[in-house]
Amino acid sequence: MGFTDLLEEVGGFGRYQWIHVTLISLPGLMMASQNLLNNFVSGVPTHHCNPVTNQSLDDLAFSFQVDKQQLLKVFIPPDPSGNRLDRCRRYVEPQWHLLHLNGSLNVSQLQTEGCVDGWSFDQSEFSATTVSEWDLVCSMRPLKQMIQTIYMGGVLAGAIIYGGLSDRFGRKTVLIWSYLQLAVLGCSAALSPSYTAYCIFRALSGMAVSGIILNGVSLKVEWIPTKTRTVVGTLTSFFFTFGQMILAGLAYWLRDWRKLQVVVCAPQFLFFAYSWWYAESARWLVLNRQSEKALKSLHRVARINQKPEIINKLTLEVLKSHMSKEIESSRASFTAVDLLKTRRIRRISICLVAVWFSTSFAYYGLAMDLQKFGVSIYLMQIIFGAVDIPAKFMALGLLSYLGRRVSQVLCLFLSAVIIFANIFVPTEMQTLRTTLACLGKAFTSASFTTVYLYTGELYPTVIRQTGMGFVSMMARIGSMAAPAVLILDEVFPALPSIIYGGAAVLASGFACFLPETLNKPLPDTIEDVEENSSHLDDGVALKEGVATEDGVSLKGIKEKEGTGLNAL
Repeated sequence: MGFTDLLEEVGGFGRYQWIHVTLISLPGLMMASQNLLNNFVSGVPTHHCNPVTNQSLDDLAFSFQVDKQQLLKVFIPPDPSGNRLDRCRRYVEPQWHLLHLNGSLNVSQLQTEGCVDGWSFDQSEFSATTVSEWDLVCSMRPLKQMIQTIYMGGVLAGAIIYGGLSDRFGRKTVLIWSYLQLAVLGCSAALSPSYTAYCIFRALSGMAVSGIILNGVSLKVEWIPTKTRTVVGTLTSFFFTFGQMILAGLAYWLRDWRKLQVVVCAPQFLFFAYSWWYAESARWLVLNRQSEKALKSLHRVARINQKPEIINKLTLEVLKSHMSKEIESSRASFTAVDLLKTRRIRRISICLVAVWFSTSFAYYGLAMDLQKFGVSIYLMQIIFGAVDIPAKFMALGLLSYLGRRVSQVLCLFLSAVIIFANIFVPTEMQTLRTTLACLGKAFTSASFTTVYLYTGELYPTVIRQTGMGFVSMMARIGSMAAPAVLILDEVFPALPSIIYGGAAVLASGFACFLPETLNKPLPDTIEDVEENSSHLDDGVALKEGVATEDGVSLKGIKEKEGTGLNAL
């Protein structure tokens, strides 16, 4: 626990932390592009069956002196609503008499067939997508959503694999590899010759995304002082927010799925190039018996933060004395089983599973079907990104003044209320329905901001990445399930909203049982959580006398206080 004091001695949140946090946060601009890419890469253009004719529609329209849209009624029947052409059926024979029909005619008796000659896709909104390239429409429509499900499956696998690897090999090492993996495989996806190849590349890219997000969060949290965690955690999440709007701009500019795929993945080569500058987590180094490297990292941070006088005072003995308890604890190896072994950690894990699953479940249920709003998909993406800005400022205020637990409960509960409210809004009131959807998305976004920070503070250093990987795995299961639930609107239109809202209400109840971590030092060992859990819940100072057990201390020449950070 004394590591918090060491951070303050080497400059607190100084120049190094500013550079470190900024460089790790920059890839967040492209992480939104990865998670929401399917909205544009697999956008569904307006389409209809290829007509039964040997001549081009333009030539026929010229011959009959009619516009092309009117001519299509000869070949394509209307859909059940009667407002547009059917997307999956065509007349077996051209119905030329429909050109001269002034009144209405019951065309349901006319013989139709499927699109045996393929489809024609409108290119006004998208010039090319995976849907138009591989005909993922009509009976093949589920394959379009399967791309997103497979991608989220990759993210899920990455959470499991990279969470454990980073606790074993370090945050920096896994983060660097993840940048390279996403850069290479993401760009390779643009060259996919088939649907199957593209899905494989997207799954492997999803694994890399998990490695980047999980290790980026931990590497940031473990190098910044306690008092600045809330502000830094919230403000850096704006990179993801602006990334959503950047995605809309790139998609509007390019319109071609292969070009878009390359443009959103190529920057990862830049992130890979400068990621070697990062300092490995000194906490992790000490707890993995690499104290000499941890000391070098702390000296480097002190130099960059213009604290050269600390370098001579900060020795290996000082470092070990501040973290003697944690070093002793690190001799044991930890696995995912340790997340459920002890009472307090088990309670935290169960509650976080519910919170992560429901937050991701509701978030992607709202964010991954932008074409249903009847507004330009590019505009909807910008709006959905923009609502995150006030949402995150709201989260910052709530986290700073009400604490983590209350903020988490409020965000989940209010998102559920708005989702439920949208059930009772008539379909014709599209503007109001869209507005409520944006508000719901804002609260789920605030919930994401809160739970990322909260989780990093709840789990101790020795199992932090394993814990982050575990709960993130639950979030990916939620994001995989969200699109499947949308299919249930064929059974009952309000059923998806009932399920999304119900999950959020349930999770808000679980969040009530999490301990508060506002202004508390990061725990390093499982014992820290178990022994100090009552103090975390009550918000009081930690037990007195802990500091007196330390040997050498940088603050030994100063008067020791019985409470607060110096008691650690």
